This record gives sequence, C-alpha cells and structure tokens, in this order.
Amino acid sequence: MVPDLRKAYNKDFLEEKYSAFEFELYTAQRFPLDFRVSETPLFLTKELSGLLEKASYEILDQVTTPEYLKISKQAIPSDFRVPGEDEHPLFVQIDFAICKDEAGNFTPRLIELQGFPSLYCYEVFLDDVWRKHFNIPANLTPYFSGLNRKTYIEHLREAIVGNLNPENVILLEIDPEKQKTRIDFACTEDLLGVPTVNLTDLIIRGKNVYYMDEDREIPVRRIYNRVIFDELAKKKVVSEFDFRKEYNLTWAGHPQWFHRISKFSLPYIKSEYCPPCQFLDQIDKYPRDLKNYVLKPLYSFAGYGVEINVTPGMLDGITDRKNYMLQRKVDYAPLVETPDGYSRCEIRMMFLWNDKPMLVNNLVRMSKGPMMGVAYNTDKTWIGSSLAYHPV
Repeated sequence: MVPDLRKAYNKDFLEEKYSAFEFELYTAQRFPLDFRVSETPLFLTKELSGLLEKASYEILDQVTTPEYLKISKQAIPSDFRVPGEDEHPLFVQIDFAICKDEAGNFTPRLIELQGFPSLYCYEVFLDDVWRKHFNIPANLTPYFSGLNRKTYIEHLREAIVGNLNPENVILLEIDPEKQKTRIDFACTEDLLGVPTVNLTDLIIRGKNVYYMDEDREIPVRRIYNRVIFDELAKKKVVSEFDFRKEYNLTWAGHPQWFHRISKFSLPYIKSEYCPPCQFLDQIDKYPRDLKNYVLKPLYSFAGYGVEINVTPGMLDGITDRKNYMLQRKVDYAPLVETPDGYSRCEIRMMFLWNDKPMLVNNLVRMSKGPMMGVAYNTDKTWIGSSLAYHPV
C-alpha cells in the first residue's frame, strides 16, 4: 500500500530470513505457534490509518449508546447470565475488510466486532520478532493513540492485572494447551506474569476460587476470561466453576460482553463503513441477488458456520432463524503485492477501555482464497496472520 516500503521489503525478502523468523515464532514461547504467519506485514498509509481509526470510533460509539445497550441485553443466552457485569466492555475488537470505494480509494468495510479479548500480548511478541529479522523502519508502529511498546504494556497491565499480584489473576480457558491461540497465553504470562489455568482445574470453596501451582493453593482474585460459551456448550465441559454463580473475584473482560457486542450488533449499526445486515427471522423476502450475501451464525467464532454460497434452500432449512443473519458481501481489494499475485487483507482494530475507550493495537489476516481466517487456504504463501504498521 505504501509503494516505496513495499518495494523495499519485497526486494530485501529472503526465504532464509522468513524461515528464521518463523522458527523463532514457533520456539521462543512456552506454547508454540499454531497458525500460519504471513511473510509480510501490512504497511498502511497515514490516510488509511486515519480512516480506520475514524471508522472504529464511529462504530464503537453506536454499540455503546444507552439505547443499544438496553437492546443488547437480549443477546445474552438465558442459561449463560453471569453476575458482576461491568458498565462497559474492557476489550473491543472491530474487524474491517480493506476494499475500494467508487473513486478507487482504499477504504474499510465492517465485517464483525466482539466485546472479547484478542491476541493482545502475542502482537507485542510478533512486532518484536518482525523487527529482529526484517528491516522495519523505526518511524512505523503497530500501536495507536500515541502508545509505544512500553506504554501499551502499561495500559494492558492496568486492564488485566490492575493493582493485584499477577499470581492472583488468571487467564482462564478450556484445555489451553490445545487452543490455536495458545501462543498468546504464553506471551501473556511472559509480559504480565499472569498464569494460564484450565477451567476444569479450578477449585471452589463457597464463593472463593483457587488454583494449584505445584503444591501451593493460590486464590483467584481476577479472571482474564478467554472461555467462549459456544465452545463450552459444544464440549460439555464439566467443572466445579459455574459462570452463573457469584464469586469473590472480578472479571478482566466480563463474559457477557462476548454476546452484547458481537455479530448481534451488526444490524443496529448504520454507517458508510458497515454493509447492510439483517437478522434472518426479520427477512420476509430473500434478496434476489443472494450470491452477494453471506450467512453468519451469531455466536460462532473463527469463521465456523459462515456460508458464502447462500441459496434459498439453505435459508429455508434453518429453524433457529433469530440466531442467524444475512450480511451483504464486501469486495476485498487486491492489496499486498507478493511474488505470486496479490493478497487481500482484513484488519482487526483492538481497543482497551480503562477510564475511556482507547484504540491501542491491530491484528491482520491475509488471504488469497474466499475465507479470511488463518485456518483457511494454508497451501498458499504470503497469507495468514500478520500485523499492520503505520507512520508514527
């Protein structure tokens, strides 16, 4: 996107460099990398970076109004209501496709959003390793709001740990060592000192929660929640810990925001950056051009259940219609020049909300196929997980 930077990076690229870069990503942390990382970062122009920031705050404003927050309570499943919800989400992610507008300029188009943590610590590690192995100019940064590596980690520590001893804060997940995002758990422990604990390993005594560290029983005062209820239900996990009960602890990312700010939000967002979207149960007549729409289940994750080749028969076969939506497709622009064609990009704008919402970092997915997730089109090169740099 920045021609001079792209030419310089591509000219300097060597497979040997990428192999060393990839090897460090796989070996430097307690949990290895479990998804493909692209051969390149994304270089944003100042103009597109500013447009992404503008669109992010505009959309966040719409899903945090009193009117929307009242509506969003109905998104919480009745059997997953968790006590102790905060007044606002601690984490918000807003995913944009990079497209072209009618004038041929690059512009963001909203794909999804979530009130749930992303790979906040892994992205620090990824930036570090990229700079170690490739020539990333010093005037480029992945951070926003005037943050740098040091101040970003300080804000992250405030959000997750606060004034507690890190050993009393846990990153909670289901079978963490098997999760594709497990490298972020290792990075979280490395940067913040917060241990990762399996949901099934929690010990409950009344309203107090504990975990074992070798032969020590350690009280839990705060949970950095990474458990997704959809996975919890599908795996039928048995644990002493019941999300629906009240405990003597606080949440770093209350679980209910996963539902309240989610695909459920899309039909309520009215913005030039948001493609038209409707709940399936509110559609009386299917669009004639169904080929230009994508079908999404409300509460799945990582692209599971998304259908890009929609037919009337497929829609007629859905009985749980209130938990599905139709969203108009966007046309991802050919964006990143690579040795065998152009990659298309999706960028996640990552917020922290301590005293106020703050755009802090980003995550990028690159693809040459019809799906953007890192689990797709893995037989290609210059695709996968990445990050975006923009001018300081």
